[in-house]
Amino acid sequence: MKVGKRKNKLKIIKIATPILMITCIVTFIICMIQTPKIELIDPELTIPVATSYEEPGYQAYANNQDISDRVKITGQVNTEKIGTYIINYEATYFLFHTKKIRIIEVIDEIPPIIELMGEKEVFVCPNNTYEELGYQAIDNYDKDLTSKVKIKEKKNELHYEVEDSSKNKTVVTRIIHYEDKESPKIELKGSSNITLYLGDKYKEPGYEVTDNCDKNLTSKVTVSGNVNSDKIGTYKITYQVTDSSNNQSTLTRTVVVTNIPQNENGIIYLTFDDGPSSTITGSILDILKQEGVSATFFVINHDDNLNNLIKREYEEGHTVALHSYSHNYANIYQSTSNYFEDLEKIKEKVRSITGETSNIIRFPGGSSNTISKRYNIGIMSELTKEVVNRGYHYFDWNISSGDAGEVHSSEEVYQNVITGLSRHKKNVVLMHDFEKNYYTLNALRDIIKYGKENGYTFAKITPNTSMVTHRVAN
Repeated sequence: MKVGKRKNKLKIIKIATPILMITCIVTFIICMIQTPKIELIDPELTIPVATSYEEPGYQAYANNQDISDRVKITGQVNTEKIGTYIINYEATYFLFHTKKIRIIEVIDEIPPIIELMGEKEVFVCPNNTYEELGYQAIDNYDKDLTSKVKIKEKKNELHYEVEDSSKNKTVVTRIIHYEDKESPKIELKGSSNITLYLGDKYKEPGYEVTDNCDKNLTSKVTVSGNVNSDKIGTYKITYQVTDSSNNQSTLTRTVVVTNIPQNENGIIYLTFDDGPSSTITGSILDILKQEGVSATFFVINHDDNLNNLIKREYEEGHTVALHSYSHNYANIYQSTSNYFEDLEKIKEKVRSITGETSNIIRFPGGSSNTISKRYNIGIMSELTKEVVNRGYHYFDWNISSGDAGEVHSSEEVYQNVITGLSRHKKNVVLMHDFEKNYYTLNALRDIIKYGKENGYTFAKITPNTSMVTHRVAN
């Protein structure tokens, strides 16, 4: 029995020894293998929102061997959204596994921008309150923050404050001065340079005052100086006004009284028939004012809502003359009485608007018209004598722009006028300011420019202007 047991033990030992040796060898090998290590460059990162994220880099080692290519990376960074993001780095080497994380903070450190509408330094009329000019707050992340702006008033300053979702704060300041440093503005009606002939009556064209703080300053204007139209000379009319903050303005109008020209050659009399109109007359007046030129308007009856244009013609120093009330040939040329009844109506309308009676007229169709023969043979021969007997001055023309239907462009109007001009005669130019006559409107400034550049002068027709008439054909 003892011998058998010994044999079994020997047998077990023979089997166990190799296993033990293998185990020892494996254990030794395992002990010799190092756990892999991952090294991160900048394991904690802070990056601005809306920028791009780029991998900073990493390395993985085991047993002095670079195993970076075995690293698996998971996780994402949304740089468009503020927050904390985790990037995972994992590596396996034989039986060993290791893991590291990178923490990335996407932050916003840019403060909002507040943009003030208007000036940052504002002057407000005394005793008035500041009316907000407006503002806008824009943030790179939160976008429009205008509704979250808080305004705090401190003495004469307004502080506009806003904070974004990352607690970035912006403050801008607007300074308010409660004082008036702006002078009133005097605007002269009519021209600032007026020429009168001896004996002409000077009538003050008028003026208006506007002020940033005070209202109704026109009545407080002091006008000094006078014009003696019976004596040749240069006269100054001075207009002065002071507002409630002692800001003062002064403006001067020059009036030249000169001899009635013995020779009117080289003078251009721009005349406009059949107005006023809502589309053309105002723009013609603008051009005349800008160019410093006076003209003559032969008006007819229109709706009363255009009366302001007749008044403006008068106030800006032009001659408002009479054309016709009805402009109905069949009626006005039926008889002498019909003509004067029509003339008296337009005369009274002009007088009610301007306060002055006009005795300068132009016959519809001109004194040479032949259409009147349809209604009364010889009527023009009668009327041309009778209007003079009654104290009127009638004017025809010696240059026609052709704008009553003969032309098809502004260039034709321009050419018709400038080719008819002569420095050896007085030039009475027929044009019209009826509705939508853009041909004349668009040619007018060039006509004036041509006249100035070629030695002509411009004037309006007055009672002292010698008549230009046609040969009567009826």
